[in-house]
Amino acid sequence: MSQANLEYHWMPYTGNRQFKKDPRMIHSADGVWYTDDRGRKILDGHSGLWTTGLGHGRPEIADAITRQLAQLDYAPPFQFGHTGAFELAEKLKELMPDPLNYVFYTNSGSESADTSLKMARAYWRLKGQPAKTRFIGRSKGYHGVNFGGISVGGIAANRRHFGQGVEADHLPHTMLPENKFVHGMPETGAHLADDLSELIALHDASTIAAVIVEPMAGSAGVIPPPVGYLQRLKEICVANDILLIFDEVITGFGRCGAMTGSDAFGVVPDIINTAKQLTNGVIPMGAVIAHEDIYHTFMEHGGPEYALEFPHGYTYSAHPVACAAGIAALDVLVEEKLVDRVAAEASYWGELLHTLRDKPHVSDIRNYGFAGALTIAPYPGEPLRRPFEIAMGLWERGFLVRYGGDTIQLAPAFVMERPQMESLVSALGETLDALA
Repeated sequence: MSQANLEYHWMPYTGNRQFKKDPRMIHSADGVWYTDDRGRKILDGHSGLWTTGLGHGRPEIADAITRQLAQLDYAPPFQFGHTGAFELAEKLKELMPDPLNYVFYTNSGSESADTSLKMARAYWRLKGQPAKTRFIGRSKGYHGVNFGGISVGGIAANRRHFGQGVEADHLPHTMLPENKFVHGMPETGAHLADDLSELIALHDASTIAAVIVEPMAGSAGVIPPPVGYLQRLKEICVANDILLIFDEVITGFGRCGAMTGSDAFGVVPDIINTAKQLTNGVIPMGAVIAHEDIYHTFMEHGGPEYALEFPHGYTYSAHPVACAAGIAALDVLVEEKLVDRVAAEASYWGELLHTLRDKPHVSDIRNYGFAGALTIAPYPGEPLRRPFEIAMGLWERGFLVRYGGDTIQLAPAFVMERPQMESLVSALGETLDALA
């Protein structure tokens, strides 16, 4: 494409000026490989964007989408339904921890986050506690880019341009200096959950609707929870009548070697937010899965049966093609036992990643399941530059990874074989050496 062809697309989360001078164009994908517009094979080291754990080009999903398009391309989700939406909801119920049994569809992780926040506020209003409107997020947390999500999120760069959001306060993050280079979950840090008690003392539990955290922070650079941390958060929430929301847009459907982060870390929240891996990234879709008490509270206070119980939703909620993709993707995930494969291979992946410990500029490495990140020492006054240079160096070597803030992030597909993992880590090491 010519420079003129590139001009009018305002790209998301991208340095548009640099990209349009030196574009990185992806032409096709198959398995764990992309092909760029120069015909080069690019190993996908980040499962797209935490999305394509089943690998690219799955015929099962493509065939399901094709059949659905021929049968029903769109149906209005308000006041009407189609069988795929109910079939997928039943499938999700079986995969989620009990009693999270009720599925509300969205189109993205950002929409899932904002939906869950609205759901939490409305729930307490229906329960006769309308003052419970405040949310507690966490530093370094990421909950999408809509106003609710950036308010509870803890990444300053995502908020600073946009002014006042919703009422929110933030727990401290769990990246402690003594936990550097720990494999998996750190033993130290559960005490940080007790900061929630201090925020409750400051604001009073009667004003707090929900705590929202990622079981394992992803976009800030793969931050596994300390042992016991999530359990303590849950205890404090239960003791103070505060809902606990897990943002599982990254951890949901296999990334942690369990169906959910809730399963992986042994804590059941009141609401789970999902997206990304739900359709293997093929079609935009998200889902908020709520505790049965939340659903029944809305139904019991809904007024006449024909009235709306929850005045919320999207034009493309439960889109027929997205539902078909979701059903097919989850079938592949279960039938090929890919969650079990991640659990079995996670230790190998983690050990491999930690071989980079002594490479230039590496100040920390973290891993859990099929996720890993390196914290990169900054240039003076330019914390974002070196991760960008590393990612661009890897692209030229034929590897795609994610760079964000001061980190390099990796997320192998659940189907990636050991030799491919080895080549990815080896290339990352070579790139770090080249920038020494």
